[in-house]
Amino acid sequence: MKLETIDYQAPDSAARFVQSLRDTGFGVLSNHTIDKTLVETIYSQWQAFFNSDEKQDFLFKAETHDGFFPASISETAKGHSVKDIKEYYHVYPWGRIPDSLRDNILAYYQQANSLAAELLSWVEAHTPAEVAINYSIALPKMIEDSHKTLLRILHYPPMSGDEEMGAIRAAAHEDINLLTVLPAASEPGLQVQTKTGEWLDVPSDFGNIIINIGDMLQEASGGYFPSTTHRVINPEGMDRNRSRISLPLFLHPKPEVVLSDRYTAESYLMERLRELGVI
Repeated sequence: MKLETIDYQAPDSAARFVQSLRDTGFGVLSNHTIDKTLVETIYSQWQAFFNSDEKQDFLFKAETHDGFFPASISETAKGHSVKDIKEYYHVYPWGRIPDSLRDNILAYYQQANSLAAELLSWVEAHTPAEVAINYSIALPKMIEDSHKTLLRILHYPPMSGDEEMGAIRAAAHEDINLLTVLPAASEPGLQVQTKTGEWLDVPSDFGNIIINIGDMLQEASGGYFPSTTHRVINPEGMDRNRSRISLPLFLHPKPEVVLSDRYTAESYLMERLRELGVI
């Protein structure tokens, strides 16, 4: 089994994309609407930012969770005891962003959100009626004007050789949100776990957009769409000396959106953040 790359412009792209999500939890699109040159520029600009001391001026605020998160307080994936080898920056349109980086990153945020709303409409259109009846409102409406949707710029630094035993760039985890939209990173390493437990490399050709299901869509669809375990493995050989920049957009519904009989988007998010030790 392998993940196929689907041409966004193809007449059957929506049906094939949603089937891929259903089968694997992931979909990979080429020939899409996001500006590849903009993504390339962002990777370059933010690599320079992470290499600089300026990042320390934007340390995250615990009450708002925008800004720079150093490696020393990086996430520990649920069920793991060792921190991931990464640092990152949280971008919200309302949050703090370095002036020199603002225009490009917000342009990308808008492009990715627009594509995401379309992809959610594809998911809804190809959801069986007996499953779709569980959606409290239309899926694209769940994220409309949401101030919770998070753009994270991730920096995985070169391997130093003295990493903590068992630490990898991103330990196996599932995402919390509805969908995650991710341009192929500056370096490979992303893997998805199949239903039989094997790990598959996610196609990382630059220009691809990678989409995966999060726990909230799994919850809203009553498990029809699976939130799939994925990880970022450590590079080997000469690639150990290379940084990796990644740009996931985590689509979060408005807090009051009802996901299921058990959860609103807000109550689900708070439960998961407590599990992660973030709050």
